[in-house]
Amino acid sequence: MRILLVDDHAVIRKGLARLIADEISAAVIGEAGSAAEALTELALQKWELLILDIFMPGSGGLTVLDEVRRLYPELPVLVLSSAPEEQMAVRVLKAGARGYLNKQCAPEELVSAIRKVMAHGRYISAATAERLAGDVGRTEKTPQEELSDREYTVLRMLVAGRSIKDIAAELNVSPKTVSTFHTRIWHKLRVTNDADMVRYALEHDIF
Repeated sequence: MRILLVDDHAVIRKGLARLIADEISAAVIGEAGSAAEALTELALQKWELLILDIFMPGSGGLTVLDEVRRLYPELPVLVLSSAPEEQMAVRVLKAGARGYLNKQCAPEELVSAIRKVMAHGRYISAATAERLAGDVGRTEKTPQEELSDREYTVLRMLVAGRSIKDIAAELNVSPKTVSTFHTRIWHKLRVTNDADMVRYALEHDIF
């Protein structure tokens, strides 16, 4: 079982690798610390499972997820996130992930999720399953659901206090492009200034 761990924190990667190796003796574990490293590893070797931190510097995990779905559609992806489940689970599952876990989950839950996803199943909580079921037939989206993955990433960076220039450099786009995302975020969240944007993000656990 070849598993690629993608997380920008080396300590977290090492801890996850040790946990998985202790519980799944047949696991061969690789590591990547960025979106670019992850895509390089995926191109160089064949992996059977990708465990992906969705929030990383640069283009981030959402970009990796998009690329995996495009280039390696059969590769199962289990997403780990520090964000509340109600904020990110549905977004990443709709983007093609096979499972979602919050980083505060118990170790045995991670092992169960890995085994279920590797057995061609999906791993989601009862709360997420209920929310997905509730989405069936629903046409109206909440403001944050209207954001594209890139707009969502820019929103989190803006709320964290990052400047337009810094965001542009990290995402490898022009400041003008980031400003365009900024304007679209205001429009989609129905706000007219950054104070209201930050207030909306905090009220909906987007940080």
